[in-house]
Amino acid sequence: MTAEIVSLPRGGDMPASAFLAQLIAVIRAEDGYGSWDDKPDTDLLADFIVTRQERRDMPIIGDPDPDLLWRVEKFYDAVGLAVERHSGVMAAQMSKIHHEGFGRIVLIAGRLVVLSKHVRDLNRFGFESYAKLAEAGEAAVQDAVKTIARFPEAAQA
Repeated sequence: MTAEIVSLPRGGDMPASAFLAQLIAVIRAEDGYGSWDDKPDTDLLADFIVTRQERRDMPIIGDPDPDLLWRVEKFYDAVGLAVERHSGVMAAQMSKIHHEGFGRIVLIAGRLVVLSKHVRDLNRFGFESYAKLAEAGEAAVQDAVKTIARFPEAAQA
């Protein structure tokens, strides 16, 4: 991957990141009709960026909309694929989200839970910048890979 940085008005600069590339690939894989082919990567990730003011304006309690749930699912799908790329072990995400925006997301590899995340205020899901999005994704991937390395038999079962 190149060390290119794309300068953007919202979300700051988009860093060159293996996780962001994986997330973009996951999102583009959903486009079966090619309607997003001409859409820049930054546009595909724009909804993941939520500024502090936007977050303040969002209600604390509220039903997350389907587009938001889709973004959360794609984020953790990208984490799972990146984990597989790093460890060679297939990892899949499963989530149970209450209609009021709280619940749990797990990433499972074999018989091993490699990531477990309690979520609340899911209707506020987002990151302040593309760099923060990349950092969060890469941190989740590294934590999961470390868990697989610690319990390889369970992960490969």
